[in-house]
Amino acid sequence: MPNSIAFAKNYTSIIDEVYQRAGVSNVLNSGRRMVRAGHNAKEIMIPKMSVTGLGDYTRNVGYKTGAITYEFETKTFNYDRGIRLFADVMDVEEAGVLDCFVEAGAELQRTQVAPEADAFTFAKIASHAGVTVDSADLSEAAATDVLAALRAVTSTMDERQVSTGSRILFITPTLKGVLDDFSYANPTRSNRVLERFSRIVEVSQVRFYTAIDLLSGDDDQFGYQRGAASYELTSDTEVDSSKTYYTRSGSEGSYTYSAVASPTKSGLSGYYEQVSAAGRDINFMVVEKSAVIKFDKHVASRVFSPDELESLDSYMMKYRKYGIVELFDNKLDGIHVSAAPSA
Repeated sequence: MPNSIAFAKNYTSIIDEVYQRAGVSNVLNSGRRMVRAGHNAKEIMIPKMSVTGLGDYTRNVGYKTGAITYEFETKTFNYDRGIRLFADVMDVEEAGVLDCFVEAGAELQRTQVAPEADAFTFAKIASHAGVTVDSADLSEAAATDVLAALRAVTSTMDERQVSTGSRILFITPTLKGVLDDFSYANPTRSNRVLERFSRIVEVSQVRFYTAIDLLSGDDDQFGYQRGAASYELTSDTEVDSSKTYYTRSGSEGSYTYSAVASPTKSGLSGYYEQVSAAGRDINFMVVEKSAVIKFDKHVASRVFSPDELESLDSYMMKYRKYGIVELFDNKLDGIHVSAAPSA
């Protein structure tokens, strides 16, 4: 009979990791002064000042009298997320990987924390009141089309006196590749518009949406996803011709909404209105860094030994991050978003 030899098994310290990029939105982190300002408060009060311009000076009357306007804008912390992970002592021991929580912590940061932080940052910027999101289908665009779109943005910002010193272009790897290939194949063609940015940062499309939903963790739904459109029953008693009404079908958790072609007054009781649009793919985003408020007020990350837990003989790792992503109201000219049209 043939030999039957059981080969020895051993564990490697090399983990079969999923592909994932490091966080890219950290370039927008606010400076120390802003971090100190938000240290002991749930809200940040930011002063806004404006003064009148110059007037004629006359030798008989002298100076014209202007005015100072000094007011505050309030910004509230808007990101509070966390997770707790357990590993039974025997599972850890028998698996022969006593340092698994060190690896798990690194994996959490790389595959969950960083992507979600990026997605939240870009979605918050794109959905901020006063920020216009231009619709453009660049899925099949030529490099000249992308360059023309970027030139239009930079020209508008230049005319509005937005600083170039910290103007950052965030763009998908696909569109950046289109520009790179064009520059290589056409060395005599101008791509100098790219010099109008202090930095160019590639953002994977799965982190680059105009809106996202942060999943609660209920029913094993964790992390984030592209924002889904939300609807609510209309309160209208008469048909408003400027609105689009929807009917709902399906069951809870999988409803579909269909636009009503010819709404009637008698059907209003069953019509819905869209209160928030679905997230769209962002093509590129131009951000002047000083327009952004972005910092983490509190980050807690700790591993607990089994001796520290009362009811479980397990290791436990907890992680929490509490912070803010906001924009200065007076600096919205420093933000531009180009996104794919709504599906």
